[in-house]
Amino acid sequence: MMSSDDLERQQRPKNSSNNDTTGTGSSYPTSYSSTESSYWTSWLVPVFVVANIVVFVVVMYVNNCRKHIHGRFYGKCVAGFLGRFSFQPLKENPLFGPSANTLEKMGALEWWKIVHGHQGWRLVTANWLHAGLIHLVVNMLSLVLIGVRLEQQFGFLRIGVIYLLSGFGGSILSSLFIQKSISVGASGALFGLLGTMLSELITNWTIYSNKAAALLTLIVIVVINLAVGILPFVDNFAHIGGFMTGFLLGFILLPRPQFGWLERHNLPAGVRVRSKYKVYQYILGMIALAALVAGFTVGLVMLFHGENGYKHCHWCRYLNCVPTSKWECNSN
Repeated sequence: MMSSDDLERQQRPKNSSNNDTTGTGSSYPTSYSSTESSYWTSWLVPVFVVANIVVFVVVMYVNNCRKHIHGRFYGKCVAGFLGRFSFQPLKENPLFGPSANTLEKMGALEWWKIVHGHQGWRLVTANWLHAGLIHLVVNMLSLVLIGVRLEQQFGFLRIGVIYLLSGFGGSILSSLFIQKSISVGASGALFGLLGTMLSELITNWTIYSNKAAALLTLIVIVVINLAVGILPFVDNFAHIGGFMTGFLLGFILLPRPQFGWLERHNLPAGVRVRSKYKVYQYILGMIALAALVAGFTVGLVMLFHGENGYKHCHWCRYLNCVPTSKWECNSN
C-alpha cells in the first residue's frame, strides 16, 4: 500500500513549489493544496488596528496636556493647536504621547497595582495602550504586515486567539521582572505572531521546498527584533513572553493536514490516508499544550505571590538591557 509520504510526493499539485517560502519573495508560505487555495478575508487584524487607534485617541483626550502640564519642569505641550489632544513635552515623552500618569490611570502594566491592588485586568489592558504616536505607528504597521497574511492563511479565530494570549503571556513575564516602572504596548502580541510563524514552519516542515532559507529568514527576523530589546527603556520581557506563547500556540493551532487527507475523496480506491495529521504534529501539539498550561500556571502563581523574577534568574537582567558606555540600564 502506498505510504502517505509517497502520496504527498507524487500527488502534490504542480504549482506547490511556488507556494513555499524561499526568503526572497513572500514573507510567509501560501497554501500548498488545491483544496486550501482560497484565502480567508482578513477583517480581525484591521479591527485590532482600529481599536488600538481609538484607544490612543481616548487616552490623549483624557491626558489633556494643556490642563495638566507642569511647564516649569518640561516646557510646553507639543502641537498645542490640537487642544486637549496635544502631546506632552518631548523632554517628558519623546514618542509624542501622553504622560506616564495618564497611562497608569488608563491601565498600564504596573506590578504593585496588579499584585497588591488586585488589578489583574492590567495584564490585558496594557496591550491596548501605547506610549506615543511613534510607538503606535510602528506597532500597527508591524501588525498589518504580519497579521493580515496570517489571518488570510489560518482564519480570524486562530490568529485572534494567538494574538490575545501572546499579549497576555508577554504581560505576565514582564510583570515578573519589571516591577519599578510601567509598561504598555502591543509588542508582546506582535512577537507572539512571529513566534507562531516559526513553530508553523517547524510543524509543517514537510511542505516546504526550501526549508533552510525559510528557517533562516525567520530566525534572522526574530534575532534582530529581540536584539533591539537590549536597549534601555524597551520591554524585552514582554517580547520574549509573547514570542514563547505564540511559539507554543503555533504547534497547537496551526498544523496543516496531510495533503493526502485533503484529497482523500479524489484518491484511488486502494489508497488510504489513516490520519489527518502526521504523528510528529500530534506529539509537538501535546508537548506545546502541556508547556503552555504549565508556563501560564507557574507565571501567574509567582506573580500574585509577589515573586521577583530576578531572584530566580540573576542573569536575566541582561535579556532586557545590556549596560554599555553609551547608555545605563536603570529600571527606575
